[in-house]
Order: sequence, then C-alpha cells, then structure tokens
Amino acid sequence: MVAPALRSFTLETFLDWRDRDDSPAWEYADGQVWQKPMPKLRHSILQKRFLKAIDGVGDRYTALPELRCTFGGRSIVPDVAVVAWERIPLGDRGEPADNFTAAPDWAIEILSPDQSTTRVLDNLLHCLRFGCRLGWLIDPDARSVLVLQGDRPLALYRDDTPLPHLDDLDAQLTATQIFGWLQIGPK
Repeated sequence: MVAPALRSFTLETFLDWRDRDDSPAWEYADGQVWQKPMPKLRHSILQKRFLKAIDGVGDRYTALPELRCTFGGRSIVPDVAVVAWERIPLGDRGEPADNFTAAPDWAIEILSPDQSTTRVLDNLLHCLRFGCRLGWLIDPDARSVLVLQGDRPLALYRDDTPLPHLDDLDAQLTATQIFGWLQIGPK
C-alpha cells in the first residue's frame, strides 16, 4: 500500500483513501500520513486488559480499541479510546454511526518499541486541545505511565500511586497493576 502523493494530501483525500484502515491503521496530521506499527504481544495484552478494566467499572463509558477519531484537522487511532455512551453519534436506526468525529474523553496509547514517542505525545496533546479530559502514554519498556490532564503538569507514574482517571469513572489503577498484567501463566 502506497500513500497518495503528499503534495496534494488533504484530510478529505485521506478520509476517501481506500487503504487508510488497512491493518495497522494509518493516521493523518498536517498533510502527512503514517502507519502505526503492528502491535506486538505485550501491546495486545495491555490493550485487552485496559478494555476489560475500564468496561468493568461502570456503564457510563465504553472503552474502544483502535477507534478512528477525526477532529481538529487530524485523523488518529488511539490504542484505547474511552468515550461516554451519550457522546456516540447515532444513525437513523438508533445504531452507532460509523464515523467518530470528536476527541475521546480519555485516550490511552501503548508505546511500541519502534514508535515515535514525540508523534504519540503530539496526538495526545491534540486530543486534550479538542476536549479530551485525560491522556495516558504507557511505556512497557520503562514500566511507566505518563499522564496528561488538562492544565495540570505532566506526571510520570511507576509505582503503586493511584493513577488519575476520569472523575465519573472509578477506574482505580496503578502502574504496578498495569504492568502486572504482563505476568501471564497459571496463577
């Protein structure tokens, strides 16, 4: 798959591009496109555990894997997008519309070894500029969680300190718990 010529690349061209949702997904910002790295096993396990942990603590929000979010001139695909059910647009039949054109309430990115930290942080900052209330950058190699939250300073967590979560979602997690999810096998 070859991306269309960058010189004529607009968001509209990107959204019409038939290969944009090939796996792994392509993202768009500022006239450029890039393909996310293919998730590896640790990434997939963490993503799965986040979905279960977030969906298991209430019914106001849903955690969605790899949801394309197009807003503010970008089209990005967070590893986990947490969205309040009432913010999901509905079509004529009362079913969710296919396109989500807003920032998620909470964006979670799991850094892959060959992924640009700057690009992922840029996407999380973009989410916050457009209404996202919380961003987490999970770094499995550093066993750390970088938290971005509104006007608060960046915070780095590596221990049993409870991580910030959405005020109306009781997702009590710590970095120790998150990276403990990677210990698999018989218990």
